[in-house]
Amino acid sequence: MKLSAGLLLFRRTNTYPEFLLVHPGGPFFAKKDAGWWTIPKGEILENEQPLDAAIREFEEETGFTPSGDYVELNPITQKAGKKVFCWAVEFDVDVSDFISNTFEIEWPPRSGNKKSFPEVDKAGWFEYNTAARLINEMQISFLKQVLDKLSV
Repeated sequence: MKLSAGLLLFRRTNTYPEFLLVHPGGPFFAKKDAGWWTIPKGEILENEQPLDAAIREFEEETGFTPSGDYVELNPITQKAGKKVFCWAVEFDVDVSDFISNTFEIEWPPRSGNKKSFPEVDKAGWFEYNTAARLINEMQISFLKQVLDKLSV
C-alpha cells in the first residue's frame, strides 16, 4: 500500500474558518476542477516519519514553511488504495506568493518531447462548503475533523 502525508492549513476569519487547498498541475488536470483539489501531500520516503514527509511535501508544493501546533487527524484511504496521513495546523499564508516544484513528462504523449509542469498550479483559501465541493471526496473527512476536533 502506498503511503502519503500532508498538511491541512486553516485560518480563522471574521465569519468562517478557511482551508488551504491546492490544484494539481500538468496537462491531465488542466480542465479538472471540482473534486480534484487536495491538501498539499506526497509520498512518504523510506525511513521518513510521516509528519516530516507532510512538512517536506508542503514546502515543495507551495514554497511555504508553516509552523504551529500540528494536530494529527485520522488517516483516510483514497479510492485507489493510497493511505493518506494528515496534520492540521493554524497558519496563514498569502497564496499569491506560492511557488511549486516541477515535474517533467513526455508531452504530448509519444512525441518524444519532454515538458516541465508545476506539481501544483493553483492554491487557494476556501470556506468549508466550497472546500468540500472542490476537494477529493475522500479528503472531506479532513475538513470535518478540523471543524469537529479544533472547534474552529
